[in-house]
Amino acid sequence: MSPPGAPAIHFWHNFYLMNCGQFRQSRKLTRFQTLVLLCLVLSFHSFLRAEQPPRIAFDFAFPGSEPDHYAISIFADGHATYDSHVKTSQGSEEDNFHFDFTISPSDRTHIFDLAKRAHYFEGEIDLKKRGMAATGVKTLKYTDTEKNTQATYNYSRVPAVQELTDFLQKLSTTLEFGRRLEYDHHYQKLALDDELKRMEEMSKQNGLEGLSAVSPILEKIAADPSVVNPGRVRAQRLLAAGRKDPLK
Repeated sequence: MSPPGAPAIHFWHNFYLMNCGQFRQSRKLTRFQTLVLLCLVLSFHSFLRAEQPPRIAFDFAFPGSEPDHYAISIFADGHATYDSHVKTSQGSEEDNFHFDFTISPSDRTHIFDLAKRAHYFEGEIDLKKRGMAATGVKTLKYTDTEKNTQATYNYSRVPAVQELTDFLQKLSTTLEFGRRLEYDHHYQKLALDDELKRMEEMSKQNGLEGLSAVSPILEKIAADPSVVNPGRVRAQRLLAAGRKDPLK
């Protein structure tokens, strides 16, 4: 004969076993769902890596220069970005600049060829010579679906690195001219002629690269009747110089 309260004991015992089973099944299902989610995330990440074209990035930092820091990213499909930061000597004002642009086919080919000749920045490229003057901290980086390499240096004797550094620094100079031209065209058009004169002189001295990247602002200036004629003519000449691209 079952003692008083036995049915209640059996009920709660069976209820406990039933819920334990459901809990174990729920844990198995949760683990399965987590595994599936993890696989999906990894697959999506691999897909994004496969979709993203090879990229070359250049980062430059030199306090006291103008700009004191900038970064350039150039993708194999021609898309490129530029970010720079200018800080005044008093440190009271800062100016951040972002620019999306398209690199010309010949410049893109040249840049990626130099990266290949530099072995995609694998290994040591910095001279590391005692007493060498500081010329800014520079970092070159290459990424694609298989590689992710970078090197930081002050000065390098690797010819391809020297040539690529020179090109990218001159490209930055061009883009900074573009930034100032945009500002002057919007706020102080009388300053445009002097800025364009300096830009044209640097172009003649081979101090600029990637002129086609700033063609949109040059076209606006050349077509603006409110800009003094000498400035419009200079903009037209710079546009013509930027069109000298054998691969276009």
